Amino acid sequence: MSLITAPQDTAVWVNTSRCKACDICVSMCPAGVLAMVAAPSSVLGSMIEVVAPEACIGCKDCELHCPDFAIYVADRKEFKFSKITSEAKERAQAVKDNKFRKISA
Repeated sequence: MSLITAPQDTAVWVNTSRCKACDICVSMCPAGVLAMVAAPSSVLGSMIEVVAPEACIGCKDCELHCPDFAIYVADRKEFKFSKITSEAKERAQAVKDNKFRKISA
């Protein structure tokens, strides 16, 4: 049983008040679910955003590597995750190639 219950129909979410925008979670995501976006009011000028929640495979790499415990992935009992696709792998590579910034649609 998970200590934190996922919001309704949400695979992954970020507690922005805890996040320091280190981009570790973005670098760990194999499906390109996360990206950095401009956030002028944050300390580093950017923040994590869940850009493709439907692509989350539930691997929890982002959650496990977050040094600030600011990102959460739903429990497999609470959410049906996607399978990794070639599109998701390409999106993840594009985000990494773009220095972890959100890619334009």
